[in-house]
Amino acid sequence: MSETIKEETAEAVQAEPQGLTLEKFEEATEVVSKVISETKLVYSEYFSNLTGNKVYLKPENMQYTGAYKVRGAFYKISTLSDEEKQRGLITASAGNHAQGVAYAAKLAGCKATVVMPTTTPLMKVNRTRSYGAEVVLHGDVFDEALAYANELAAEHGYTFIHPFNDLDVATGQGTIAMEIIKELPTVDYILVPIGGGGLISGVALAAKKLKPSVKVYGVQACGAPSMFNSLRDGKIECLEKVSTIADGIAVKQPGENTFEICKTYVDEVVTVKEDEISSAILALIEQQKMIAEGAGAVSVAAVMFDKIPNLAGKKVVCVVSGGNIDVTILSRVIKRGLLTSGRSCNLCIELLDKPGQLQQVSEIIAGCGGNVISVHHERASETTDINGCYLRLVLETRNAEHIKQITDALTSRGFKLV
Repeated sequence: MSETIKEETAEAVQAEPQGLTLEKFEEATEVVSKVISETKLVYSEYFSNLTGNKVYLKPENMQYTGAYKVRGAFYKISTLSDEEKQRGLITASAGNHAQGVAYAAKLAGCKATVVMPTTTPLMKVNRTRSYGAEVVLHGDVFDEALAYANELAAEHGYTFIHPFNDLDVATGQGTIAMEIIKELPTVDYILVPIGGGGLISGVALAAKKLKPSVKVYGVQACGAPSMFNSLRDGKIECLEKVSTIADGIAVKQPGENTFEICKTYVDEVVTVKEDEISSAILALIEQQKMIAEGAGAVSVAAVMFDKIPNLAGKKVVCVVSGGNIDVTILSRVIKRGLLTSGRSCNLCIELLDKPGQLQQVSEIIAGCGGNVISVHHERASETTDINGCYLRLVLETRNAEHIKQITDALTSRGFKLV
């Protein structure tokens, strides 16, 4: 530990939730080091130049299970008695905690049952089963799966491992902060995805104990802002519904333990929109050759779209929490990201149904450097003139300015865009 960090730690006066001391985080770091992959920080020249900061990525998507969750799961299981393990383990998860528990249970020689929402991407379900866990699909959202898992635990006597509202699980997740500050002692900001709050609780606790001056920001999707709303209103709130491509953090209600920790240790929570998440996923693929799921990309989206106030010239670490994204979802996200970044464009042009119109449109687009990748010619529409038709095009473009150049050229030649 550096002298600077030692001095800051000695000066810090923080309440320790139920004995979560620095020594316990150090113990957890030693325990999980036996099973995790080393995820060294990746400096991103692209995101640094884009934002005016020094941006680093913590690539937890490179863990064997594709996400950080194995840290908390394995550490929690290491604290259980033999009797608790023999009863069998059960948990609920939207996918990543499921794989973490299944894999950790396999290593510990325990039986595991995992309840997952019926909407869980097939890839996450299959991966969980591949580690030997029994998968039960129940409910449309995580919270319904969680309630059913608790019912099964009571009925069969299973040992329940909560995905986030458990201090041992949070301690395991906090080993991420231990690694970040050891590798980059001068870090100014750590940006962390939030669902139920287990990851950020562990990260914020460990980070503030090692380096009290570091700022820890949480990031949620606008479609699932349970912790954001709860902290804003000073009480735990349950959302009526959640809707986001970041399925890994689509949680209706934060945990009681994590809420209390976040109130004390997290500097602020911000939210990002769906299009911003899509753009972050696309940027990570193109610029970093890194696959992130929606939940894993929200921290990057927060930096890309200036969600953190007064962030300039700082050393920022974005925790890329997971990369378990279904290929069908990834395909849709890429298409959406191309549209929002101006790399793709959908046009609908009203034409007179006469020879030469399509040729003229094609020449104008080609003259502007656009590339037509899809054409649909629609006649006899109820909304067109009897002698008219619609031409629907999908174009490859460079950016928003390029799209405007093309549309201006079309309208200047008398074509009507609808």
